[in-house]
Parts: sequence; C-alpha cells; structure tokens
Amino acid sequence: MKRDMDMRTLQGLAPAPAELGEVVLEADRVEKTYPNGTHALDRATVKIRRGEFVSLLGPSGCGKSTLLKMFAGLETPSSGRIVLHDGEDAAGPASGHRSMAMVFQEATLMPWARVDDNVRLPLDLAGVPKSESAPRVEEALDLVGLAQFRRVYPRELSGGMQMRVSIARALAVQPSILLMDEPFGALDEFTRNKLDSDLHELWRTRGFTVVFVTHSIYEAVFLSSRVVVMAARPGRVIADVAIDAPAQRDESYRVSQPFIDNCRMLSEHLARANRGER
Repeated sequence: MKRDMDMRTLQGLAPAPAELGEVVLEADRVEKTYPNGTHALDRATVKIRRGEFVSLLGPSGCGKSTLLKMFAGLETPSSGRIVLHDGEDAAGPASGHRSMAMVFQEATLMPWARVDDNVRLPLDLAGVPKSESAPRVEEALDLVGLAQFRRVYPRELSGGMQMRVSIARALAVQPSILLMDEPFGALDEFTRNKLDSDLHELWRTRGFTVVFVTHSIYEAVFLSSRVVVMAARPGRVIADVAIDAPAQRDESYRVSQPFIDNCRMLSEHLARANRGER
C-alpha cells in the first residue's frame, strides 16, 4: 500500500480511495418523503472518506441538496441513517459538535456589515473572543484572495467576490468538512472556472474533506476525486465514480483526453438514468 501511495504521489495523481482516511460521513439507505408526498430520496447510500473531494452530480430534483442538508443536520431522513465520523447518528447529541461548515447557493451576506464582520459572524455566534477570531478572519480572507477588501460592504463586490466572502466565512471556523451546495451555479462561466480552480487548490493544499453539489458534469470532473451520480424520480444513487486525474489541475486539464473521457463516462451514466435504467 505504501509503495502504491508513493508511486501515485510521484506521478502527480490524487490519492486512490483506499489510500484516504477513515469514513467521516455516511448516508445509510436514506429515504426522504416530505409532508406533501414528494419522495425526494430513495435508499441513498454514500460514504465520504477523510480528505476526499466528493461531488454529488445530477439534475434538479434528484435530492442532491436534500442529502447535503442531511449531512449538515438541517434535514432529517424519513428512514435510514446519517452517521457522523464519530459513529453517532446525526440526530444524536454529537450533532452540535461537528467540525463542519456549509456554503449555500447564495452568498447570504449581511448587507449592512463589512466583509470582515461577515466572515467573523460564525465565530461571534460561537462566542470566540475577538483576539482569537481576528487572525482567523484575516487568514480566511487571505486564502480566498480578499484581504484587501476586508473593510468594504458586500454591495461593492461582484457576485464572484461575494461568494468568496461566503467561502471565507466557512473557512474561518477551520472546518475539517466543507459542505457546498452549488455555490457557483449562478455565476458566469469565466468566474465559475476561476473559482473552481481556486477551490480545488485550497482543497489540495489544506487537506479538508469536501462534499460539493453540482449539476455540471464539467465542474464535477474538474474538482473531484470522486463523483456520486444521482438520478431523479425519486432521487437515488446510480453510480459512484473515482476520478483518476492529477492532484494539481490547471486549465490544460480541461482540454486533456482524461478530462474528456471522464466527462463522457459521467454523461453515459446520466443518460442511462434518464432511460430509467438502474
């Protein structure tokens, strides 16, 4: 095993699943039916290992965001279990002590507060003294390239910069697990590609675990070490695909043959799901 890890490192490849850490999040045969009768998830089983970048890929209505919110403790399953890294059920007492942060589809910033105050918000809510929170805010803003904008208001920033602030706010709590719900979906393609590149580099260098919801095949292939493909009506897992690609990815990867092959493979899985195959 150690020799295999060394060879992959020398070749510049991302770690294979067996080389990663223990399971930190697990959806175990999870179902979700809402009071209006909508069957959002059907026996979804997903395991997330420490250090992975896992994308949940699928069309609108396939339960991607529902599953992510269950990982965050914002939704509860109708049946099945969401298990945390310490082996506790997500509904149990450990749910308030997870080293976890979430980035939503919208930046959801306080318009009356400056950038650094927005980033400090979760630390203030947790009662972290300013002497401790100030350097953490500075570090988070530096990581997303916004240190020089710390004292401006959200209205003075572009949409992409506002999303960077939202990511900085999540990083300020120093999470080991980062949950992201289509954070770049509303941005133009140029900005989206740039933020994808920056996010992937953050993940590669900082070593946290990411679960990322997207409906873009191209985004999933660029970012992920693994892609869980989901189909709608009701939401279910139809494929779990390891992305064997360089750990450090740049624009040349987007036009490489491995990238094209991975995109084709995921497209075939989605086409099979649309035909009603399992």
